[in-house]
Amino acid sequence: MGIDIKIPIGLMFTILGLLLTVYGFITRSDAALYTVSLGINVNLWSGLGMLVFGLLMLALSIKSKKQKPQ
Repeated sequence: MGIDIKIPIGLMFTILGLLLTVYGFITRSDAALYTVSLGINVNLWSGLGMLVFGLLMLALSIKSKKQKPQ
């Protein structure tokens, strides 16, 4: 089959991770926002994790397409 689910998953996680990372950078100086999470910038760290995962999925998809004989 020619269906590769890694591309849409990678794009979704990359876009959402990028949005969360940017929001985390913008709000990093707002201490009141992160008092509930014990001062940890959850938006920044979860955004970075999602961004890394999404880029990894896209890289694996590109790698598998290059290895596939046509």
